[in-house]
Amino acid sequence: MSDPAHTVTLLTRAGCYLCTTALEQLRVICAEFSIVPTTVDVDEAAATDPGLRAEYGDRLPVVLLNGREHSYFDVDEPRLRADLGR
Repeated sequence: MSDPAHTVTLLTRAGCYLCTTALEQLRVICAEFSIVPTTVDVDEAAATDPGLRAEYGDRLPVVLLNGREHSYFDVDEPRLRADLGR
């Protein structure tokens, strides 16, 4: 089944339509694995972690799986399901 140690984080920013769509997708996918995805607004986080916005700010949304980049712009649903099922 699922590994409770998996974390899914969506890097986003206010007003980002693609980010809103990605979050909706992640909520559905992650629910199947009893995971609640978290979000991080890169613009808000820049106050304490400017490197985050510098690294990801021009290609949002970004999905992080267990803290590592998994996909960006779109949720790679088949790959995410497969990786969450491991």
